[in-house]
Amino acid sequence: MAASVDDPLQSDRRSDQELIAAINGGDTDAFEVLYHRYRDWVVNLAYRFTGDREMALDVLQETFLYFVKKFPGFKLTAQLRTFLYPAVRNLSTGLRRKAERYRSSETELEAINTLVTTGPVHGEGEQLSAALAPMSEEHREVLLLRFVDGLSLAEIANTVNIPLGTVKSRLHNALEILRKDERTRRYFDG
Repeated sequence: MAASVDDPLQSDRRSDQELIAAINGGDTDAFEVLYHRYRDWVVNLAYRFTGDREMALDVLQETFLYFVKKFPGFKLTAQLRTFLYPAVRNLSTGLRRKAERYRSSETELEAINTLVTTGPVHGEGEQLSAALAPMSEEHREVLLLRFVDGLSLAEIANTVNIPLGTVKSRLHNALEILRKDERTRRYFDG
């Protein structure tokens, strides 16, 4: 169901800082506004880490449970995405590892069989996913934070808790991998 123009959750123009101050003051509606503002981003980020929609929704719940426990008294010292990112990453990684421990070899065989029988996928999104697959998690993470989430290099360094030089190096190496891949090379020509 689409939100109406009169929906107070969608029309609330207070900044994240103002909403957090309101939550610290006991305004539960302000928390709901932040939840609606960031839920899609959290689910999409979690999906990038888990590759599973159901797990991504579980991460959404766990992320906001973690966040609500910070109140009252929470102080936002960076963008809210910068604060939430490590929680989403850690929760996603934990859920994915837990799921992999319980996955049977029969399930793995079915997944492989499905990939073999469906053949190559020709969509650009799938080609990009295939080009990103052999990349290390660290390189892929920095690349996606920069170009999908639109974070600056400094914000990425703060979010992932690594030096700015490391962010630059990882981004450079990730772009080199894409530049050399035949599926993505055309985006670099010109």
